[in-house]
Amino acid sequence: EVQLVESGGGSVQAGGSLRLSCAASGFILHEADMGWYRQAPGHECELVSTISDNGEQHYADSVKGRFTMSQDNAKNTGYLQMNDLKPEDTAVYYCARRGLGPWGQGTQVTVAS
Repeated sequence: EVQLVESGGGSVQAGGSLRLSCAASGFILHEADMGWYRQAPGHECELVSTISDNGEQHYADSVKGRFTMSQDNAKNTGYLQMNDLKPEDTAVYYCARRGLGPWGQGTQVTVAS
């Protein structure tokens, strides 16, 4: 059974950092095209970043230079390091296989100004 579990969210002040984790089971994370998404209240779901099965990464302009993805193959876990957080980064963050379900429950990130 494919499962994704996000964790690591929390509340921080602007300028702070968080590292989100995406623990995968039922498939091999680094062999999949993965994405981090976020949804803020009243907003559509936004694609934050992607990493392909060959390791190629792309970031939304809004997070470029501040967010970095990585993977630990031994743990079958992906990470999203988020630095210099801004209030507009406040959202529920999800990881998912691109174009495929299921999605996890997400993890809340709240950035206070």
